[in-house]
Amino acid sequence: MKAVRIHSAGGSEGLVLEEAPMPFASTGDVVVRVHAASFVPDELEWPGTWTDRAGRDRTPSVPAHEVAGVVSEVPYGTTGFEVGDRVFGLTDWHRDGGAAEYVAVEARNLVRIPASLGFTEAAALPLPGLTAWQGLFVHGGLEAGQTVVVHGAGGGTGGLAVQLARQAGAEVIATGRGRAAGPALEMGARTFVDLEREVFEEAVGPVDLVFDTIGGDLLARSATVVKPGGALVSITAPPPVRPENGRALFFILEPDRAQLAELARRADAGDLRPQVGAVYPLAETREAFRAKRAGVPGKVVIEI
Repeated sequence: MKAVRIHSAGGSEGLVLEEAPMPFASTGDVVVRVHAASFVPDELEWPGTWTDRAGRDRTPSVPAHEVAGVVSEVPYGTTGFEVGDRVFGLTDWHRDGGAAEYVAVEARNLVRIPASLGFTEAAALPLPGLTAWQGLFVHGGLEAGQTVVVHGAGGGTGGLAVQLARQAGAEVIATGRGRAAGPALEMGARTFVDLEREVFEEAVGPVDLVFDTIGGDLLARSATVVKPGGALVSITAPPPVRPENGRALFFILEPDRAQLAELARRADAGDLRPQVGAVYPLAETREAFRAKRAGVPGKVVIEI
C-alpha cells in the first residue's frame, strides 16, 4: 500500500510518500480502508510517534491519528463491525495513523459514520470533538446558565467547543484572531474578543470557566477572569496561575466511544459542524502539515 511515513525525529520535512507493508490486525482491531484522515500539527513531537508503549523504536511511523473510512477486514475475535461499515475515530498514539491507504485500528476507538456525514467531515471530528467535550463537561463541569470563555474559537477544537457549550445552555465568549469573529458568532458565541486588538481581561467579566486552546501568556492571564469556585482548563500546558478558590488543570484527551457516538449523533442531526479549513491529497501530506502550521483555521484534512 501507499503511506506517508517519517523515519527519524524531526519536522514535517521528513514526511515521505512510499510503499509500506499492509497493516496487521490483531484481535480487537479492524483494518480500515482510509478515505480521509486528519492530524494536529505538533503530533510529530509526541513520544508515541517514535516508540511503542514498551518504549521500543517503532519507526518508520505514519502520522494523522484521526481517521474515516470503510472496514475492509475484521479479524477473528473482533466484534461490533462488519466489512463494508463506514467508520471513524482515533488510532492509538503509539501506533500508525491514517495517512495511508489502510490502517489497523482498535475497534473500541471507532463508531459508524452517520449517513448524512461525509468522510472528510468525519475525519475532522474525533480529536477536536472529544477534546472540546472533555474540556467543557468532564473537566470543566460546565452547566446550563454558566458563562464560558473559549480561547481559540477559530481552531477545530475551539469551534466545536463554542457549539457544544451553546447547546448546553451556556453563555459563550469566544476569543481569537479577528478573522474568526464571524464564524464564532454564527456558531453561537454571544460575543467575540479580537486578541489582536483587545485585551481580553478588559472585555470579559467574571466567568465560570475558561477553556484554553492557545496557551502562553494568555493562559497565565486567564485565571484573573474566573469566578471563585470556577475553573481554568487548558489543552496546551498546566496553567501557571490558579483562579482564586478555583481549579486549574491541563489534560490530554482519552478516547471514549460513547462520547464519540454522541458527537456523531449531533453531527447527523445538524447540531454540530466540524470546521474543515483545507483539504490535501495524500501525496501532499507534507504541505498539509505546513499549511496548518501557517495558521489555516479549522481542521486540515488529507484525502486518500
